[in-house]
Amino acid sequence: MKVGIMQPYFFPYLGYFSLIKHTDRFILLDEVQFIRHGWIERNRVLKQNTDWLYIKVPILKEGRETIIKDVKINNSNNWKQAIISQLAVYKRIAPNYHSVIGLVNSIFEHDYYDMVSLNNASLQMVCNYLNITADINVFSEMGLTIDQPNEPDDWALNICKAIGGVNEYWNPPGGKSFFDESKYRKENIEIRFQQLNLSPYNQRRVPFIPGLSIIDVMMFNSVAEINRLLDDYKFL
Repeated sequence: MKVGIMQPYFFPYLGYFSLIKHTDRFILLDEVQFIRHGWIERNRVLKQNTDWLYIKVPILKEGRETIIKDVKINNSNNWKQAIISQLAVYKRIAPNYHSVIGLVNSIFEHDYYDMVSLNNASLQMVCNYLNITADINVFSEMGLTIDQPNEPDDWALNICKAIGGVNEYWNPPGGKSFFDESKYRKENIEIRFQQLNLSPYNQRRVPFIPGLSIIDVMMFNSVAEINRLLDDYKFL
C-alpha cells in the first residue's frame, strides 16, 4: 500500500493533488503544531492585471503551541464572500469560471468552525470534481496509537507502522533533506519523493505564474487536462 501524509492545506497546488491521486491512502496530519501564515489557512490566486494575491480564511488567535486540529475559524468575518469576490478576476479570462465558482460555492454553502473540517471537505469535493478516487483520512479521527515521534520524520514512519501493510511512503520533494531513509528501510518501507513537473498552462496573461492554488488550475484547464498535469511527475 502506498501512503501519503500531509498537513491539511487550503485549496493547495497541483503537487498536493498529484500525491493524493497516486497514493492508496492519504492522511491529513492535524496533531502537529500550527504555523501561522503557512498554507493551512491561505493560498494564492491571480491578481487583477498582474501578479498574485492571497485568498485566506480568518482564524481566531491562538497560543504558540496550538496544534492544527484546534485552529478555529473567525466566522464573524464574511470571509466566504470575500474569497468569491477575489475570484471575480477570473470571470473575463477563464473558460471554466462558472463551473469552478459553482464548486467553490457548493463547498462554502456548509458551515465550518475549524480549518481541518473546511480543508478536508474542500479536498474531498475537489477530488470528486477531478474524478479522483481518494481515500482521505484525518489523523486525529483515525484512532491510531503511534509511538511518540522524536524527530520530524518519525511522524510519517510511526503512522505507517501503526496502519500496517504500508510498503511505500510518498512525500513531496521538499522533505528529501530531512528524511532519514534508512529508518524507513528498516521497516521495509520505501520512501519515494514525488516531484511534479509544473508545466505552464494558458493563464491568458504573461508571464505564467506557477504553483498557484488548484482553483487557478481548474479555472483554465478541463478535468482531462488537469489529470494529465497530475500524471506528469518523476521520483527524485
